[in-house]
Amino acid sequence: MTDVLIIGAGPAGSMAAALLAQKGYEVLVLEKQRFPRFSIGESLLGNTTQLLDEAGMLDAVIEAGFQFKNGAAFAHGQRYSEFNFADKASTGHAFAFQVQRARFDQVLAGEAVRFGAQVRYETAITAIDVSGERPVVTSAAGDEVVTHRPRFVLDASGFGRTLPRLLDLDRPSDLVQRAALFVHVKDNIPAGAFDRQKIRVGVHPTDKDVWSWLIPFSDGTASMGIVATPEHHAQFKGTLDERMWQLVADEPMLAALLKDAVVTRPAAELSGYSAKVSRMHGPGFALLGNAAEFLDPVFSSGVTLAMQSAKLASGLLDRQLRGETTDWQTQFAEPLSYGVETFRTFVTGWYGGALQDVIFAEHKDPGIRRMICSVLAGYAWDPQNPYTGPQSSRRLRALAETIRAGR
Repeated sequence: MTDVLIIGAGPAGSMAAALLAQKGYEVLVLEKQRFPRFSIGESLLGNTTQLLDEAGMLDAVIEAGFQFKNGAAFAHGQRYSEFNFADKASTGHAFAFQVQRARFDQVLAGEAVRFGAQVRYETAITAIDVSGERPVVTSAAGDEVVTHRPRFVLDASGFGRTLPRLLDLDRPSDLVQRAALFVHVKDNIPAGAFDRQKIRVGVHPTDKDVWSWLIPFSDGTASMGIVATPEHHAQFKGTLDERMWQLVADEPMLAALLKDAVVTRPAAELSGYSAKVSRMHGPGFALLGNAAEFLDPVFSSGVTLAMQSAKLASGLLDRQLRGETTDWQTQFAEPLSYGVETFRTFVTGWYGGALQDVIFAEHKDPGIRRMICSVLAGYAWDPQNPYTGPQSSRRLRALAETIRAGR
């Protein structure tokens, strides 16, 4: 009998499966696609390394040979600012990885199996009923339809958002909807022209709402994308690849870095990705990672939120299945939301200009810089950092105002 059914074998699903299987539970993961499969969200944060280590999965990730990452670099015209995760204020790992998600997710799914979970691919969830004592889940794999009655369901379906769709939990995001055009290239960037141990975030010369990412991988390839409103992207005509390189040309420093790049994966577009839900849990289920809420790709928070939600949910679910009294609102949704609100502050502060002013400030207080670096490294749940949690927005605005006033 299945104790926990997990929808999706991405980072959230695989981590939850590994953690619960290590506790001795019968865990079944149902994944709609066949692995390996392409996914975006390739630059990880230091906190993900911490979470992987705690789950016993870090050695496998290191052995896979992904690109080592030690921080982030920001460029706007001639202005340049870099953050090294080793300079953060919070405790925890100070390095991460930049990963091709097809391989990375496959490694994590393999680790979940190693710890005892079952993973079935090419299996879709078609219905769920949570009105009874146990959830009743219907899955389909080709012509085979199966009814499952687990003790609990965790939805880690990412952008598929399976339970929000089936249970009418989806709600409009309060963030401005943006779109990302992205491509993979053999970048051919000369040695020394670019720090391959950092993600590069570039800001459009005249429009601070438009930004680019450049994520180098260990095999000499890179992921590159441009994020803007759909209206901005619509100004550029032609195929997706043609529009992609027109957008790159709009940022001269990025164009110079990629002047010899060769496309290895054609351009694609992801739009309308910001999403939220009316609730993160219900009778017999909880939502993990992007299935619950996705903000924006600018600070690479997606995988961090996914893994943190998996850690919180699996720990609480273990207690519940052992007969303890649990409260999913106060012990899961609210603690997870603390970090979500931290990242929301940084996302809205980025597009509103406050965070860009802080990042590119000429004179930086070393202590404050370490606190900002902690959030950029994914340590968004550190209560000792004043730039985390519900008060972070007010404090970030005050810091930006102080910088603008030259104090």
